[in-house]
Amino acid sequence: MSLIDDPLSGNRNLSDPEVLIVGGGLAGLCCARRLHDAGRTFLILEGSDAAGGRARTDRHDGFLLDRGFQVLLTAYPEAKQFLDYKALQPKYFEPGALVRYRGKFHRFADPWRRPRHLLATALSPVASFGDKLRIARLRNRVGRGSLEQLYQRPAVTTLERLQEQGFSSRIIDHFFRPFLGGIFLEPELQTSSRMFEFVFRMFAEGDAALPAQGMGQMADQLVRSLPPDSVRINARVVQVAPDRVRLDNGDELPASHVVVACDGPNAGELMGSGFQRGTNGVTCFYFAASRPPVDEPILVLNGEGRGPVNNLCVPSQVAAAYAPAGRSLISATVLGVDANEQLDKLQADVLQQMKEWFGSEVDQWRHLKTYRIPGALPSQEPPALSPVVKPAVADNGLYLCGDYLDTASIQGAMISGRRAAEGILEVGVQTAAFPNGAK
Repeated sequence: MSLIDDPLSGNRNLSDPEVLIVGGGLAGLCCARRLHDAGRTFLILEGSDAAGGRARTDRHDGFLLDRGFQVLLTAYPEAKQFLDYKALQPKYFEPGALVRYRGKFHRFADPWRRPRHLLATALSPVASFGDKLRIARLRNRVGRGSLEQLYQRPAVTTLERLQEQGFSSRIIDHFFRPFLGGIFLEPELQTSSRMFEFVFRMFAEGDAALPAQGMGQMADQLVRSLPPDSVRINARVVQVAPDRVRLDNGDELPASHVVVACDGPNAGELMGSGFQRGTNGVTCFYFAASRPPVDEPILVLNGEGRGPVNNLCVPSQVAAAYAPAGRSLISATVLGVDANEQLDKLQADVLQQMKEWFGSEVDQWRHLKTYRIPGALPSQEPPALSPVVKPAVADNGLYLCGDYLDTASIQGAMISGRRAAEGILEVGVQTAAFPNGAK
């Protein structure tokens, strides 16, 4: 029989859900979506004032501010399954980057997508001619086989993998450190080579994009695909068990299954100290300006290795709705979070660096908001991705999902949510088929 006809779910409703999902980020939402598609009932318990987790967008003074600079890689297989790209109206980045090096900006484009920039890329001083040939070989290497096969390759650090492939210190220091450092949120490139090769493959197979109305549009779309009232906000869970949760107001909610869909640190608090996962932090400054410092939808990288800013982007050049008409939104990313550092001083240092890059027009930039995010991304240094795919059920019977259980990415969050749901569905099938426990 089909899952939707399963007697375990046929007599339940949202006031008596079969599954409680603790956390309304992308992992929890995808878990819920898979359960909903199978006809199961659930309730998402989100501790904040809205779903979305780390992929949320705030409206501020007419601007759209993502909670830290982030992008959607359209090649993510799970995103293709769960999201309606047409409704998101993705707006695309120019493939490649402008690299600040030796006091100038140098274009380092993807020649497969932008052959018109082949000469500029070939002449770019951030890499040798041999490095550019090695990128072609790397692109071919990471594109072979399935993702599962890629995940089985021996894991070293990203830096070690780049050195193994023969890349020069010039391209590593002036391109890969700022580019990959901005993705991994750590410039030393200690992240697992499996994560690096996965990310490089996603960039090669698709586009980097922003949904037209901000990254939070992904979660909004997923929520709309679920039954009304299936997401309960401002519901902070303080204790979990395989068959119930307790809220901070003292309420206890029973269920047949409980899914912990928090990020690593919050899951650690609920599951116990032995469950903690390390994280990488980031500080993102947003500024408003009357005109953009760069007039195209492209990422700007700090290839000089000095100054706090790792990368800069003008989101309104990618998606116009990020800023009011006639204004530009500028995002400056600083890797790491130093709790002892004064934000005012850091902001001054950021603006001074930007003034060196773009001149006196920076004096007219207006600070909008700063996001300091200590747990922005799970740390994935080896052996963190050995194996890449972590179990969806803990020893105590709780189900788990979150990007710390897979690649630290939108893809990792979504696929971990689906795996948790399918683990629950598999238990339901076995129970329905063998109601007395005999097999």
